[in-house]
Amino acid sequence: MVLIAILAYNACMSSTAIKSFRQLCARKVAHDSAAIVMVTAYDTPTMRLATAGGADIVLVGDSAAMVMLGYESTMSMTTNEMEILVAAVARAESDLPIVADMVWGSYHVSTEKAVKHAIDLVRAGAHAVKIEGGQERAEVIRAIVDAKIPVVGHVGLTPQSLLELGSYQVQGKDFSRAQEVLLDARAVEQAGASMIVVECVPDALSRTITEELTIPVIGIGAGRHVDGQVLVMHDLLGIGEGDLPKFVRTYADVENIAREAVAKYASDVREGNFPTSEETYHMADDVVAELRKGEDKSAVIEKESPRDSSKL
Repeated sequence: MVLIAILAYNACMSSTAIKSFRQLCARKVAHDSAAIVMVTAYDTPTMRLATAGGADIVLVGDSAAMVMLGYESTMSMTTNEMEILVAAVARAESDLPIVADMVWGSYHVSTEKAVKHAIDLVRAGAHAVKIEGGQERAEVIRAIVDAKIPVVGHVGLTPQSLLELGSYQVQGKDFSRAQEVLLDARAVEQAGASMIVVECVPDALSRTITEELTIPVIGIGAGRHVDGQVLVMHDLLGIGEGDLPKFVRTYADVENIAREAVAKYASDVREGNFPTSEETYHMADDVVAELRKGEDKSAVIEKESPRDSSKL
């Protein structure tokens, strides 16, 4: 019954997006393919921006916990919140494939619950789900793939492991840890993942992973010798406060542009400059006169009518 429900929903999904995702999963820079452009999207407007800007694929990332919902870390986000964002992105009716993050706690209890949460994300509009972790997540990845849902892996720095890591820092700088990240990447591919994100590792390590794996490697803070890149939409647009990671390149200053726009609006309202006559709806003078006559008559009737003290 579960698979029937997924198939029924897929009939309503963009066949172009499904086809595009399959094509992207076959793209490797080593085969002279163009690098894959992934960007995060969290609602209909950001999906429109990603589509119009020429991205290949979007990630509804749990980074929304911080850039959209005001949480201190990705670990605070709930499955319901993620499903709401995925649905909002899907309503943009774009042909870009949608990858949805499985939030912390949604795939840690059992494979059965992980598959259920993955199904919920597909029903919300996702074409694939992303799971953090390597060797320890192989069984979960395999179970979701067996349910015919594509999986994108995520190794290196895994933000959902903040309690274990203690802080967000580069992974794989020494031999033992680099070897562990490489083993994680291998395990993710062997479990059936269609694509993998490698975050915050030295470029030599990401290059080794990219050259060894047959699935596309999407880097974030992993250098340029990978099959594609992903950035958080708010970071590249310059929306937000505080210091950004070294690997982020900001392409606009939307934070200040938006702040100045709101300040100008506030000033215009307080000074009586908004709205102008051109920004106001009007009616004919004779209609206004008739309306005022009606108001005058009502006032007279109200004044002449005695009050019923029992109703006071």
